[in-house]
Amino acid sequence: MNILVFDIETVPDIESGKKLYNLEGLKEEDAAELMFSHRRQETDGKSDFLRHYLHKIVAISLVLKTNDKLSVWSLGDVDADEKEIIQRFFEGIERYTPTIVSWNGSGFDLPVLHYRSLLHGVVAQRYWENGEDDQSFKWNNYLSRFHSRHTDLMDVVSGYSPIAKAPLDQIATLLGFPGKMGMSGDKVWDCYVNGGIEEIRNYCETDVLNTYLVYLRYELIRGRLTENAYENECQLVRDMLNNESKPHLKEFLEAWQVS
Repeated sequence: MNILVFDIETVPDIESGKKLYNLEGLKEEDAAELMFSHRRQETDGKSDFLRHYLHKIVAISLVLKTNDKLSVWSLGDVDADEKEIIQRFFEGIERYTPTIVSWNGSGFDLPVLHYRSLLHGVVAQRYWENGEDDQSFKWNNYLSRFHSRHTDLMDVVSGYSPIAKAPLDQIATLLGFPGKMGMSGDKVWDCYVNGGIEEIRNYCETDVLNTYLVYLRYELIRGRLTENAYENECQLVRDMLNNESKPHLKEFLEAWQVS
């Protein structure tokens, strides 16, 4: 079985914000601040987290596990535009028909990908299949919340209860994995404004590694992996990271070994 663990990072979609809120002529930072202000008004000051359709994807990171390989990377290069990285994501689903795994993918990542696909006209036939052309997708597809072809770990482990949901960072840390490493989602916009797209991609890769390790523990508790098999899978991750030259992946491995 092919496993594709994914995570996205986003920034305000300034272009769409200008269209919706008549912000033409403003600098990006000023337009973004007005978008945040508008959202605070909508939520009576409780949140400035923008609605899903006003997020622009700047990074998609993946862990891919197939029968013969395990790898972690971010889609496209640092200059790739949003449409290209979204296309690459869905091309991977078309090629591997994997089980896709996320943390809060149902609540955030996938709805954002849906809206951005609409905006860019990205075709993803396999992803949207619901059994009309392939009967096997009728009972297990990517779109149903309760099907395992997309396994949203936060949803499943919380028993689909909003009050029981937990942040990935804290769960990963409790399980002995590195968790956050000097960056968090609320810092992405400032980092992006300062030209830190590479830092954002690196952060996204460590998040997706945490998600994969939590997934392996989930496979253990539901009996899909024995304890020995679980340890072997974790060792495969260590071996992969040991062969990587990227500093942030080396740091992840070191943090994991001492945790």
